[in-house]
Amino acid sequence: MNGIFGINGLTGYALAVLLVVGGAVAAGAGAIYVQKNQSMHYYKIQAQTSVKMRDADNSRHYEAIPSSK
Repeated sequence: MNGIFGINGLTGYALAVLLVVGGAVAAGAGAIYVQKNQSMHYYKIQAQTSVKMRDADNSRHYEAIPSSK
């Protein structure tokens, strides 16, 4: 099975390409799904000057604004 159509030949190459492209499509679709779901969740940052770049307490500056449906 190591000929041109074996797992080490064109078949293996096609399988690898399909797996990589399928993974990229799945990741892109997941990103679009998350963006669509989160795009209507508005928020406000409180005390913007006191937010540190890396701090565990940064979540207390985040305030979700309720949607008006």
